Amino acid sequence: MSAPAPFPSLVIRHDALEAAGTFAEAQAEFLDPDPETVERLDALLRETQTGVVAHFYMDPELQGVLSACSFPHIQISDSLLMADAGVRMAEAGMKRIVVLGVDFMSENVRAMLDAAGHHEVPVYRVAAEPIGCSLAESAEGPAYGAYLQKGAGTRALHVVYINTSLQVKARAHHVIPTITCTSSNVVKTVLQAFAQIPDLEVWFGPDTYMGQNLRSLFEGLLRLDDATIATVHPAHDRASIEAILPRFHYFEQGNCVVHHMFGHDVVATVQDHYPDVFVTAHLEVPGEMFALALHAQQEGRGVVGSTSNILSFIASKVDAKIAAGEGGRLRFILGTEAGMITSIVRKVQAQLAASGRDDLEAEIIFPVASEAVAQTDDAELGIVPGVMGGEGCTTAGGCATCPYMKMNSLDALVDLVERVGKEAPKALIKFYPRSYTEKIDGKTAAELGGEPILHMRAFQKTGELPPALVEDILARAAAS
Repeated sequence: MSAPAPFPSLVIRHDALEAAGTFAEAQAEFLDPDPETVERLDALLRETQTGVVAHFYMDPELQGVLSACSFPHIQISDSLLMADAGVRMAEAGMKRIVVLGVDFMSENVRAMLDAAGHHEVPVYRVAAEPIGCSLAESAEGPAYGAYLQKGAGTRALHVVYINTSLQVKARAHHVIPTITCTSSNVVKTVLQAFAQIPDLEVWFGPDTYMGQNLRSLFEGLLRLDDATIATVHPAHDRASIEAILPRFHYFEQGNCVVHHMFGHDVVATVQDHYPDVFVTAHLEVPGEMFALALHAQQEGRGVVGSTSNILSFIASKVDAKIAAGEGGRLRFILGTEAGMITSIVRKVQAQLAASGRDDLEAEIIFPVASEAVAQTDDAELGIVPGVMGGEGCTTAGGCATCPYMKMNSLDALVDLVERVGKEAPKALIKFYPRSYTEKIDGKTAAELGGEPILHMRAFQKTGELPPALVEDILARAAAS
């Protein structure tokens, strides 16, 4: 008898799932939700005209029910697309938007609705208490302010990860002209900024691992020829990349408690036991996992990027097998939060069902210990790292599930939607995102904090930093 695989996994077939390990069983449990529960939530959302935007990292029970609903105004995605979806739902006539995620996500949705003129559409969180985020909170202390002050008065741009509060964005924008980024567009943003503004200093934060990985990526470009570098960004070559390295800075005290788990021991286990699988990794993971996935990406066996990039990569490999008429099993290391599995399962099963193939399957491997998650009786934190079993979260077996995200529950969502259909918005004010009425540069923190997001929107449309941001950078440098 062969030894069991070191990591739990979930095999996806066109009409079934096969879980190996208690962690995978916990993830799969809710992928076939109770029809009555689905019907009830569907009816409530239709009756109250409530749109729902949720992050990929939600609890599997909640995602399972949401993904089974037929109501069209439900979106499960990464944080950037959540805000876009909220605006589309308001334009389609939704009377309110519920955000399932951590607090900065509901703040971003509120800011984008206001920017689009939908001030009358309320935004709700499902918890009355704050839903934190270790990464976002790392930018809220004095250390991050001191970091940014180093760039004040120079020709500088602050590229801030969108996973931060509006208050952080506002205060940063007051110190250094700021643009937000996501894990899928950060490389293009940084390289375009350096190409567009001579002698620019870029200050990235707050994610330390992403900053380290960006530096490693840029250093790796120096080993390529100019023609290959131009495929990454047409304005750059080896000389320009070498010139920007001393001018790229990153914050060294911020990380996500989940992505922190993908360290040396996890990577060693992947290398020892899974040498031929596809490797996916979020840009927030530590350098060892990043290097492993980047090497795999260069060989066509992996991807480094955002949650959306990971989902697209897995789907593309399934499509390629279908197009080639090949069967068998595709195997993927999931180097990000385990909540991604619901969207992956739904996507892959739809692909397999549409193709009529029953000889092809995909195995998603969770690089975590099976004992790394424990159930509790706590109403707010129903799933926690496996401290109850004495395991805790370590790089030998990371928890790979965010306890903050899991504060969003199915019961809380249903209760809130029932209330919004009966009570006035003011009665539910404790479920609103933080409003940030503090004035900075004559604007509220919410208004000023929305500007870096709008700069990113403009960049996405044109591929260039918007003129207003460039003028701000040059004007502040000239005035110092």
